[in-house]
Amino acid sequence: MKRRDLLKAAVTLPLLPLLMRSGTALAHGAGTLATTLRSRLRPEQPGWPAAAEWEQLKRQVGGRLLKLESPFAHCDPSQPDGACAQALKQLANPFAVGDNPALTQTSGWADAWSSQPSAWAVAAENPADVVAAVNFARKHHLRLVVKGGGHSYQGTSDAPDSLLVWTRHMNQVSLHDAFVPQGCAGHLAPQAAASVQAGAMWIDAYDAVTTRGGRYVQGGGCTTVGVAGLVQSGGFGSFSKRWGTAASNLLEAEIVTADGQVRIANARTNPELFWGLKGGGGGSLGVVTRLTLRTFELPEFFGGVNLTVKADSDAAYRALIAEAVGFYQRALFNPHWGEQMKFYGGHTFEVSMMFQGLSQQQAEQTWAPFLAWVHARKDCHVSKLFQALAAPARHLWDAEFLRKYLPSAIVSDDRPGSPRHHFLWSGDHDQVGWFIQGYQSAWLPASLLQPGRQTPLVDALFEAAQHYGVSLHFNKGLAGAPADAIDRARDTATHPQVLDAFALAISASGGDPAFPGMPGAKPDLAMARRMAAAVDKTMDALRAVAPDAGSYVSESDYFLHDWQRGFWGGNYQRLAAAKRRYDPDGLFFVHHGVGSEEWSADGFNRLLT
Repeated sequence: MKRRDLLKAAVTLPLLPLLMRSGTALAHGAGTLATTLRSRLRPEQPGWPAAAEWEQLKRQVGGRLLKLESPFAHCDPSQPDGACAQALKQLANPFAVGDNPALTQTSGWADAWSSQPSAWAVAAENPADVVAAVNFARKHHLRLVVKGGGHSYQGTSDAPDSLLVWTRHMNQVSLHDAFVPQGCAGHLAPQAAASVQAGAMWIDAYDAVTTRGGRYVQGGGCTTVGVAGLVQSGGFGSFSKRWGTAASNLLEAEIVTADGQVRIANARTNPELFWGLKGGGGGSLGVVTRLTLRTFELPEFFGGVNLTVKADSDAAYRALIAEAVGFYQRALFNPHWGEQMKFYGGHTFEVSMMFQGLSQQQAEQTWAPFLAWVHARKDCHVSKLFQALAAPARHLWDAEFLRKYLPSAIVSDDRPGSPRHHFLWSGDHDQVGWFIQGYQSAWLPASLLQPGRQTPLVDALFEAAQHYGVSLHFNKGLAGAPADAIDRARDTATHPQVLDAFALAISASGGDPAFPGMPGAKPDLAMARRMAAAVDKTMDALRAVAPDAGSYVSESDYFLHDWQRGFWGGNYQRLAAAKRRYDPDGLFFVHHGVGSEEWSADGFNRLLT
């Protein structure tokens, strides 16, 4: 189904107001609730909590109840030094954006959603605060939203007229030499691990585990992404080809479920809840308050390579793509290499890859045959010189080291009093507050790398580049990873295709921040729709050779039609069963989340079935 068809269907969907609302009562059995909720309340409706009830909640959470308003709600261009001007300035800093409960790291998506703050927020500092918020939302039939890092492309980090559970201040990280999940003594061997609270960003985890602790924890590439959201969605980082997904390395979680109970979930305690948290999507099964992840020994080096090559003609570009695909299969299709090759219009091929366990010299030797091929051709030219850099692995997220030796690679949080370890990779800076025009992904099976099947893949990549362009994220497919990493990922809710995929193909387009009310925020929707159409055609070319390709839930099309199959494949029914057990009333709702098909698009009305 195309985007325009889906929008037409949305307009004609009979979202009837369902007025029957009754409380959610606990039934017998852990995690079992009576299913009675039919709709949720908005502030202007009868039954919305009175001021005294909000005040009671505020007392329960130690005064940490916030009335939210967009920083752009009262912008006055004639006051260049006012609050609005300060908010505009902070949009260049993702740490400042994350510290504002009324903002999100993505400002919206054309024809889909726009970032609008919740009505109220509980700035949680402990599980008891989360329990109070969950119980309040359930009792008063409120739309509930959970936000840690606030990076959701799908708009699940905020919603107007809702109560937000904001976990930003729950950001502690602690290390364990010999962790055993609760109830697992004698069943699971002690292992090195890190416990991370729900509001921590990956830079917080990397600073504690790697820079200061000398270990590795599998997390995300973007430093400001929230740990909890990434793990629940599956979670890929630059080195997932070696250590698997973040979800596959989850040992235990603490979570507040819809009945207001704080539960432990691991391999032996609430095992189905635990499995669902490993890739089932954030915000659907409860509010995670703490995660414990296994850690690994560091290799000697982490490093990266960069290169851009341009071809002079269609024939030369097709030959360049063919050589790149073959070279990847011969030399890079292994646990050492991750990140991206990009194929764009203008006959452009770009490499931005990371490696682990190799020295700089070994990385250069690996790439020497490909560079020799390029230099031997008169119709292909290096437009950005090949560069390979390696550093002791402990320093990859060491802010002080990077400021000294690679200052152009990072952008620091420059606010007074900010933690010294907080930085953003320079290459991620254009995503701060961005407005998405189109975004799609597809897992590509490793069978396409077989010598007899490379030609159709090359043809598809060539065609994709004519429409807009595509990036192959090799670290987001686990084919070529060690058996232990694949086995751990097999025991997660992530789409099974990830096990056999050599890469996740992504085509995406975005523009400048466009928060509602923001001065100058007037996205060109006509242009955005043209870009979305180009992304459609780009991915159609790739799906011609991978017709049943699933998508990664965190990086996917907002308008995906068969999203249950697309995100989770055969795992969806098991996820739905966990949802019915732990949240049958649908207290936790996110766009295209488990069980969301039972609700209207805004999450306020249960659909008649």
